[in-house]
Amino acid sequence: MDLSVEAGSFVALVGPSGCGKSTLLRLVSGLEAPTAGTVSVVPAEVSSPATRSESDGKRIAFVFQDAHLLPWRTALDNVALPLELQGVAREEARRRARAPLGDVELDDALERYPDQLSGGMRMRVSIARALVTEPDLLLLDEPFAALDELSRQRLDERLRALWARRRMTVLFVTHALSEALFLSERVLVLSKRPARIVLDHAVELPAARPLALRSELAFVEQSALLYRALEAHGGLDEARA
Repeated sequence: MDLSVEAGSFVALVGPSGCGKSTLLRLVSGLEAPTAGTVSVVPAEVSSPATRSESDGKRIAFVFQDAHLLPWRTALDNVALPLELQGVAREEARRRARAPLGDVELDDALERYPDQLSGGMRMRVSIARALVTEPDLLLLDEPFAALDELSRQRLDERLRALWARRRMTVLFVTHALSEALFLSERVLVLSKRPARIVLDHAVELPAARPLALRSELAFVEQSALLYRALEAHGGLDEARA
């Protein structure tokens, strides 16, 4: 696979289960090392890869399918945790954690524990925790897969608005074609294992994307394009419209 992603872009990856989408994110994050080839992550403000070592973990954040919150810590303390691990004093970390929780509209849930939050709220805490270190690159591996459709669409809308404000680079793995289109500026369709990019689609939709956009003709036509690409390469077992 030969892939370049522009700084500040939102790229979605769709493809059949087991084709390597999650592995690709783990390679980019540095959680796994490639057996061949290279992976380079260069922040937008760095002009040359030679001036920056491979991903150092400080500017990359990963949101998994499960929120993985610590049950004995409040929402605020869960979000503050990455800063504390970097050596930031606890009170300063808690102060800085308030802004990303506000970004995901959880100002009223700062002192709630995970078992006092809905599934959607826990995922929003997980996203806030990823954002607290102000990453250049945000990796999301099917973060909303376990949620009901209405909650999922509302979180899609919040995530899209958050990206529009912050403009961090985002790689988003999903099996939902409508979610990929709604969120991203570019959709990569992968074949079944071993994965190859079979379609690199530039999304032709307005920057402002209300939920009603999903029913418009341009959205439906592009969904059909992605569907046909998956159908041609054996990916319909997992993909959802």
